[in-house]
Amino acid sequence: MIKPPSYIADIKPYVPGKPVEELERELGIKDSVKLASNENPLGPSPMALKAILDDLANTKHSNSLNRYPDGSGYYIKKALSEKLSVSEDEIILGNGSNELIDIAARTFLKPGDEAVMAHPSFVVYPMSTQAIGAKSVQIPLKNYTHDLDAMADAVTPLTKMLFIANPNNPTGTINKQDEFDRLMKRLPDGILLIVDEAYYEYVAEHDYADSMKHFREGRDMLILRTFSKMYGLAGLRIGYGIAGKDIITEINKLRPPFNTSSLSQKAAIWALKDDAHVKATREVNDEGKKYLYRELDSLGLKYVPTEANFIYMPLEQDSLALNDKLLRQGVIIRPMGPQSIRVTIGLPEENRRFIEALKKVISR
Repeated sequence: MIKPPSYIADIKPYVPGKPVEELERELGIKDSVKLASNENPLGPSPMALKAILDDLANTKHSNSLNRYPDGSGYYIKKALSEKLSVSEDEIILGNGSNELIDIAARTFLKPGDEAVMAHPSFVVYPMSTQAIGAKSVQIPLKNYTHDLDAMADAVTPLTKMLFIANPNNPTGTINKQDEFDRLMKRLPDGILLIVDEAYYEYVAEHDYADSMKHFREGRDMLILRTFSKMYGLAGLRIGYGIAGKDIITEINKLRPPFNTSSLSQKAAIWALKDDAHVKATREVNDEGKKYLYRELDSLGLKYVPTEANFIYMPLEQDSLALNDKLLRQGVIIRPMGPQSIRVTIGLPEENRRFIEALKKVISR
């Protein structure tokens, strides 16, 4: 049997959760709540949803489903250009920002190169790095946050890429402006800095690092954002990257043609306009966060204060065992390690279900 290179064979694949309906069938439960994937509990933007339905109803429309989508993403890139005050050729679209991580790694890394990243952070960074035959240099978090000084210390002549998730997934912590500026002063030329800002719309901290400032100064960086979280379009898979024209040109060489669908592009255009949905999502998230903090404090459980739409909880027990017990209560969360879990901030009734289930599990 044909075998891949060892660096491919050794990759541990991402393990997605089972469909909710299948879990309910297996466990004999009903009306479960999913708080595992950091999805928007309000659902998609109503304006985006209407745009999709109108498009599907218009069978004579030039973008009907028998046609390929606009491979250039002309209209959504125009909308992003106006919103972000960047040129359209400084934007690249992806099948979620996840795809852009993989394409950027394949574009700028080669076997033997190094990529510096934090641990724990988004699991796709080391996977995409290893898939090239490059080496992941993983720097432990400091107080559950990227240690940017230690990451700068880890840079060697072999370093060609550095990943920062800001806010970090799974801990929900952020890097602030001073430490980010300090990193940029130390980072030598010839390294692509990838700043993953999938959750940036949720951040309330006023001193949150402004990556766009350094982009506008011409630094070699790729800023990643998505429509999956705040805008509620996770099922349509569309995200985008912001970088200098030369960087975008190179990444585009490996970007698959038609990698974002016509419906996802249309939905994203209208989601960008839906300020009311963004406001409502922030309000639900902020209230849910406060409620969960109060309840977890009352239970004497540890958690990491978050700037995202999820909460990371270090545990003093086995996370897989706790996850199994919560599943049987109809609550789906995400184990993140041997002794840690991540729970999405949901609707008020979903948050209450989580707390009620947690109390039952603890009492047992």
